[in-house]
Amino acid sequence: MCEKRFGGMMSVRVAIGVASVLGLSLSILACGGQPAQEEMEIQGDARPPEVVAEGLARQQAGAARLAARADAMREVASAKQILFGDLHVHTTFSQDAFLFSLPAIGGEGAHPPADACDFARYCANLDFFALTDHAEALRPEHYEISKASIRECNARSGDPANPDLVAFMGFEWSQAGLTPETHFGHRCLVFPETDDDRLPPRPIAAEDKRANMLATARALSKLRYVDPLHWQRYTEYVEYAEAMQVHPVCEADVPSDELPPGCLEVAETPDVLHRKLDEWGGEVLEIPHGTAWGVYTPATATMDKHLAPGNYDADKMRLVEIMSGHGNSEAYRRWREGEVDDTGNRICPEPTEDYLPCCWQAGEIMRSRCDGLEEAECERRVELARQYATEAYTRVNRVFPDAKPEEWLDCDQCRDCFKPSFNYRPRESVQYGMSLALPEVADADGDPLRFRYGFIGSSDEHSARPGVGYKNVNRGLMTDVNQTPSGGLTSMVGGVEMEDPQRPLRPGTEQVGVRGNDGRTGSFLYPGGLAAVHSESRSREDLWAAMQRREVYGTSGPRILLWFDLLNGPSGARAPMGSEVELVEAPEFEVRALGSFEPRPGCPDWTHEGLGGERIARLCQDECHYPSDERRPIVAIEVVRITTQVTSGEPVDDLIEDPWRRFDCEPSPDGCAIRFRDDEFPKRGRDVLYYVRALEQARPAIMGRPLRPERNSEGEVVSVEICPTGDDCIDEVRERAWSSPIFVDHPARRHAQSRIARVEAH
Repeated sequence: MCEKRFGGMMSVRVAIGVASVLGLSLSILACGGQPAQEEMEIQGDARPPEVVAEGLARQQAGAARLAARADAMREVASAKQILFGDLHVHTTFSQDAFLFSLPAIGGEGAHPPADACDFARYCANLDFFALTDHAEALRPEHYEISKASIRECNARSGDPANPDLVAFMGFEWSQAGLTPETHFGHRCLVFPETDDDRLPPRPIAAEDKRANMLATARALSKLRYVDPLHWQRYTEYVEYAEAMQVHPVCEADVPSDELPPGCLEVAETPDVLHRKLDEWGGEVLEIPHGTAWGVYTPATATMDKHLAPGNYDADKMRLVEIMSGHGNSEAYRRWREGEVDDTGNRICPEPTEDYLPCCWQAGEIMRSRCDGLEEAECERRVELARQYATEAYTRVNRVFPDAKPEEWLDCDQCRDCFKPSFNYRPRESVQYGMSLALPEVADADGDPLRFRYGFIGSSDEHSARPGVGYKNVNRGLMTDVNQTPSGGLTSMVGGVEMEDPQRPLRPGTEQVGVRGNDGRTGSFLYPGGLAAVHSESRSREDLWAAMQRREVYGTSGPRILLWFDLLNGPSGARAPMGSEVELVEAPEFEVRALGSFEPRPGCPDWTHEGLGGERIARLCQDECHYPSDERRPIVAIEVVRITTQVTSGEPVDDLIEDPWRRFDCEPSPDGCAIRFRDDEFPKRGRDVLYYVRALEQARPAIMGRPLRPERNSEGEVVSVEICPTGDDCIDEVRERAWSSPIFVDHPARRHAQSRIARVEAH
């Protein structure tokens, strides 16, 4: 109604000037179409019991057919069911999500916790989800609203022993060091229960970012002058940021359980975070994510320091998010985005056949601008550009801030990775981390300290939409990409002109924020991943127990069914994914995988009956998880074998074997089952972990080929294409599921181990 009332008149008045716009501001304030986000409520009740029962029946029928196809390889069908969910979800209580919701930059408006419950239940048809808003912006009032919303979501779920949906409460500790030495990355903290006395009294932030958030909000408030129909939304953004400033920072030397309510609690490093969680005293899952994502991970950062005692807490850190809407952080690669010599000098490596460092491309951009310069001066500036780029960490594009995104080609990207994270950091990958060990430091069992993560996927979604990725339609719905109107944000926050385009700039480490984003980033935002859990039942308690024992896996979005078992565990028992065992004989394994269902268009009738057509249209955009009866074939099972270090600093290149084995499957809707064994294990005498990937038949996917690079006859990338607004940029991919590892330790390593210093308890 407001747009019809003011639409034609506003374009004229904006052209006349700001004064004319201000003259209509009082009328415009009435427009906006939404109540305040704090007032928005959950609208849907539990799904019909028959819908939940049908999902389980279809899963059991598929598993039975797979067992028959495998010639009864599985003697006894598992009583467990596989539940799908999302443990990484943001609402517009998070500052970045609020920013992305602004209309002038393509946002839809507020999406508070109430939306997350309705979307998970009716749009995505999930079994569980967790709210994980950024602690740095989650002020006390919003924390209370979030907890209340989660409780109401659960209260609507029916029988607690068999709920249609389990909602977990959590928050994200969003640490991002500006240098490799200070970077530890983002982690979601998820809690098993929702009562106040079972949750931390306040979220724990990585730093106090509120002054920067307020400065950003005030700068972007100018957008209301070019988008006056949404004047109130920009005003609310400033008010949101101003309200954060009211609460003081908690005293650093006061134990967490003795702090007063209402202050901002800060833990700048993982060891402090763990101390504060221990002072609080409850159960928690601390889940790192986006480890290889170069948007906030500085070049040359490695996961080694994450394993230091204090930084790694094996009891809390049972899982790692291997895949999200921000990409896949699984794979290790031998190329480097930069090097550091023994004296601390940063060095730009030359390109290889499969990798182009951004520091090198900075030099090539400079070379393209050398017109009129002497050859020697040109080369000097080329080297200077490369040197500045090695020092820029996550801000390489600011060496030439006026360069078009396409000029950077596909530098710093993993060319052969599946849905790779942007500006890929291979030494922060999950595979790299899983190869590490500290032989001189013992874990609680007396073994060398090492990561023993189970693998999950999730979305990292910023519009309260858990489980996006169930269909490859509507990039704006299924990914974090905004369908941004041309020029809106850039024109308001300032241009990118350089005083002298022939002189590279040296980015300062303090330069962060909206203006620093690489224009290629949006080409690496995908539909979200999923967490899958082998649970004894649908209850909260059984879900949590399965996550604790790591009987979980991740998918790139489709609901692939995956089982991975060690057949000859201790006493001859089977051991599922996530297990730790000690063996002297060759381990024998079984893998079974069943593809996801092809989707139907639209939404099933029960969603409209339960939530209403208007709510379905706005929240689900009339596209829900709506499976057909046709399963996609599994075309291959790949096995990854990782041997862990026996000495600190042992090179990992040969320890990570990906794939170690590959089994092609006859395409069938009834799935694929294989067995394999590692006859080398007994004589190697090393601790080894194994995990598997189940690959579906290739099919079109949103952002299936990021940047769409074009190569010349020599195979060099000569151009890229930034995915434009309104385009889903469809290309074929093989969607997949990643099992959690099975950790097989060898007693020979234990007997050969020299004396180990114990890790002191917190």
